[in-house]
Amino acid sequence: MRKLILTILSFVIILSAQAQIPVKVIQSDTILKRLTTAPLTDTVAVPVIEQSLLFGQSLLYKLRLDSIQQTVPLDYNEYVQSYIDIYTKRKSMYGDMLGLSSYYFPIFEKALKSYNIPPEIKYLSIVESSLNPHAVSRVGATGLWQFMFGTAKAYGLTMDNFVDERKDPIQASYAAAAYFRDAYEELGDWLLAIAAYNCGKGNVNRAIDKAGSRNFWDIRKFLPKETSNYVPAFIAAVYVMKYAKTHQITVKPNSFAFKTDTVLVRNFVALNDVAFAINHKEETLIALNPSYKKKIVNGTDVSPKRIVIPKPELQFYEQLFEVLNRDIETDREIILASTDDVRDLRKKLQPKKQTATSGIVVHKVMPGQSLTAIANKYGVEVQDLKVWNELKASTIIPGQKLKIYRDTIPAKLTPKTKASFANYKVKQGDTLSSIAEKFDGITVASLKAANGLKSAKITEGMVLKVM
Repeated sequence: MRKLILTILSFVIILSAQAQIPVKVIQSDTILKRLTTAPLTDTVAVPVIEQSLLFGQSLLYKLRLDSIQQTVPLDYNEYVQSYIDIYTKRKSMYGDMLGLSSYYFPIFEKALKSYNIPPEIKYLSIVESSLNPHAVSRVGATGLWQFMFGTAKAYGLTMDNFVDERKDPIQASYAAAAYFRDAYEELGDWLLAIAAYNCGKGNVNRAIDKAGSRNFWDIRKFLPKETSNYVPAFIAAVYVMKYAKTHQITVKPNSFAFKTDTVLVRNFVALNDVAFAINHKEETLIALNPSYKKKIVNGTDVSPKRIVIPKPELQFYEQLFEVLNRDIETDREIILASTDDVRDLRKKLQPKKQTATSGIVVHKVMPGQSLTAIANKYGVEVQDLKVWNELKASTIIPGQKLKIYRDTIPAKLTPKTKASFANYKVKQGDTLSSIAEKFDGITVASLKAANGLKSAKITEGMVLKVM
């Protein structure tokens, strides 16, 4: 029997050695174009293919995963193998990502290290967005790390008419690292933290209670279907990125094969002007700075903005300095974005169909108030106010009464300009991020600071101060 096992192990090692086939790097100019064009459509969850595996094959893959495992468990089973089989067939796609990873992964690693998060978490971005900062899911998750609108706000990301920081590789990576710190503090297991990133910490905690276990593979059947597939897909993605050559996956060239500088901008600057000043294409600046919606960096003295540029040659310094210190003529009004979470948008439509039972708040217009100010006060849209009150124009007068459907109003009604606080009693399933999402202008960090919390752990019945 021992001789048989040694023979099989020898066969496995020979297979592994023979699989290391050298490959040539092919040229491609499509990656930069992909990063500056329309977002990817959402990828439908791949169905799990259950199949029996030959002993030699399963042992080979298990040994490979064991060889690359660091902190996050890279368990091997038929679910992981199913995704390995699928991903190793996507040779062009993984070739693109291998090329892009040389630019993005150092950014991710720096952010993860700052929160003491295992570096292998960076591979989640492969499953989330295929390293496309403009990726948008069918429910509105956006960017390299696929943040939903509410979670992004809870972790301090800004979404307005100029920027969507979910698409900013640096800002979004630090927000993702903060989320993983909180998830691990609460759940105590990296696979559970990864699952929570997909479906929320509340869903994972409920699955733990149902299964009576804190092992991902035990609670898997109690999780949403997408999440049950998400963790094995992550493990498979780590494997394919590490063993790409073994599966004849060719690394495509990185479109950012140049040194970059980071500059803080205190003016409104057009990316096109910056590109012209340093003798680069506008598409390059847009790809390096994907969060700027209008291709304008909206920096001010109070809130300077970061811009990443190819390291300029000495002869371009003077004209670059001139561009960065000259304001362009443009509308400077900052308008905070409303949610793009498809689930929230559906809920917003429901009260219009159930006006008889939804309840109405009547607002009396005060001198100097505008529709925009009233909409911001109640957390609704100007267009909704006009529809509900049959207004053909935006003109309103003092004393006029406007109706707002109660079910559309967020939990916190106080204007942001007023310094006040509320008490919130923690309910079963609540997390700091889910609580922060209920209130305008509140983040996980501000909740921690207001309540003197050193970690993200909260318990049912705890009363939190929301400021």
